[in-house]
Amino acid sequence: MQQDITVQELLRLHRERELTLVDVRSPGEFKEFTIPGSLNIPLFDDRERAEIGTTYKQVSIEAAKQRGLEIVSAKLPAFIREFQALGPNKAVFCWRGGMRSRTSATLLSLMGIRAYRLAGGIRAYRQWVVQTLESFELKPKVVVIAGHTGTGKSLILRKLAERGYPVLDLEQMAGHRGSIFGQIGLVPNNQKTFESLLVHELLRYQDRPFVLMEAESRRIGRAVMPGFLAEAKTSGIPIRIEVPFEERIRHIVQEYRPEEHADACLAAFRQIHRRLHTPVAAQIERHLLDHEFEEAARLLLEYYYDPRYEHAEESYTTEPIRLRVRHADEAVQRIEQELKRLF
Repeated sequence: MQQDITVQELLRLHRERELTLVDVRSPGEFKEFTIPGSLNIPLFDDRERAEIGTTYKQVSIEAAKQRGLEIVSAKLPAFIREFQALGPNKAVFCWRGGMRSRTSATLLSLMGIRAYRLAGGIRAYRQWVVQTLESFELKPKVVVIAGHTGTGKSLILRKLAERGYPVLDLEQMAGHRGSIFGQIGLVPNNQKTFESLLVHELLRYQDRPFVLMEAESRRIGRAVMPGFLAEAKTSGIPIRIEVPFEERIRHIVQEYRPEEHADACLAAFRQIHRRLHTPVAAQIERHLLDHEFEEAARLLLEYYYDPRYEHAEESYTTEPIRLRVRHADEAVQRIEQELKRLF
């Protein structure tokens, strides 16, 4: 006998590690958007889903159901084995909590495997995400890690997170570093996935006195930061990290690995080359074509990124705390000292 479960109860049990979430939609749907931490055990693959949908529209509901039954029957043993390999407590969901999740829960029940079914499916979960963000009141003070491009802000935040500090790593959630070169070597997330990851981190840190984040613009790749978070960033406590110019170049080359993504680097540069003085743009392109990445980075910092950063820094309402350091590890130590002083 299947038992429906609400979004809030499902998330509570999953957070307490008492529930495995299983998305039974097709791999394509799963890739587009799912509940963070879910597994994908599809009832139909993408081709089968398309076939059933076409049959539903062009023939009849009954014909679609019949075809679905034929497909499921052939793959039922493997489907059941995948669920048997999971822990004792499971919940299945599809798009609207309809046929696919109902069928999955019923089949599992017939085999003696109990599984909850998410009422309303992932559509209900998406509504919860949207409503939660629309009414969210951020309690912690935002501490903003700022600095010129190449300072290693994302690396610094990752190191602070590893030490247990509350960090909102927006670039990780967006799958993008935030610049025109930001998606090189990464897979950008869409707005739904970004908001889904963000809301769980916001709730996780809601009772902390502060939360750390990078000095991002509102748009990060394909994702856009909620207005309340952008406002909290602007009125937050900025800590500006200053590292030597040569260290910034070294970090950029290490982080972006341009030797592995030379074509992508060149394509990204060609989107902005018109914003640079023509001789400088030609010089940068020549360095990229010759795989002289450090020289290309040097000119991009000097003539493109640093002037833009100086303008962006003017948006903060508080004078930044300036930390002059040699590298990311020293920055982490200095930031820890400032956090102890502030909080």
